[in-house]
Amino acid sequence: MGKIVALANQKGGVGKTTTTINLAASLATLEKKVLVVDADPQANASSGLGVNIKQSECTIYECIVDKTNVQNAILDTSIDTLKVISSHINLVGAEIEMLNLPNREKILKEVLTPLKDEFDYILIDCSPSLGLITINALTAADSVIIPVQAEYFALEGISKLLNTIKIIKSKLNPNLEIEGFLLTMYDSRLRQANQIYDEVKRHFQELVFKTVIQRNVKLSEAPSYGMPTILYDAESTGARNYLSLAQEIINRNKQ
Repeated sequence: MGKIVALANQKGGVGKTTTTINLAASLATLEKKVLVVDADPQANASSGLGVNIKQSECTIYECIVDKTNVQNAILDTSIDTLKVISSHINLVGAEIEMLNLPNREKILKEVLTPLKDEFDYILIDCSPSLGLITINALTAADSVIIPVQAEYFALEGISKLLNTIKIIKSKLNPNLEIEGFLLTMYDSRLRQANQIYDEVKRHFQELVFKTVIQRNVKLSEAPSYGMPTILYDAESTGARNYLSLAQEIINRNKQ
């Protein structure tokens, strides 16, 4: 039985999509069957995995709004054990179209739950908002990874996200857990980065991943070639960091 993990933080630019792409590729490299669900209308996770969004006929939008069979939306990537359900700009309007649907918070859960038999990990890349699609993702998920940027305003807004998670746990998904807080864009030479790491660690203790994602130019270059960093430059710091994170998650989930 697979595990659905949402990557969420309503603050933009914290490395959610980068983490989704590279964690998925690393888990797949470690012989896990992985599905990326791109739930962000910008569709960056889709293009970062080599999907031509303009040619995607069936996306997560069709699965949610038109109740299209989800199997029709699953696309191959350049890694055999990594698949993707792409997003579409139409997803922007999906929240309004969903308003009148019954059980509107649980639509994504209905779409994804049957796939847990096919995949070890299903990673949902959420948009930087706490709208209805993100609520759907958190309702469908078994756990959530919260990327935190190692910069001054890092903890700003996390309380809002944690409050949302608390509400979803009490009303929609009692089994939702926090998989972990992931420090991204970390530069050990900066005193501020170390202070933020210490602060996050003090607040959230064992919920903080041991792995930190260091600032690395290869992580930002790779998506423009439509590939995860592990295929673009396997020896890069970024690729090694995400491989380490994947191993840490696998080890945690063995318990």
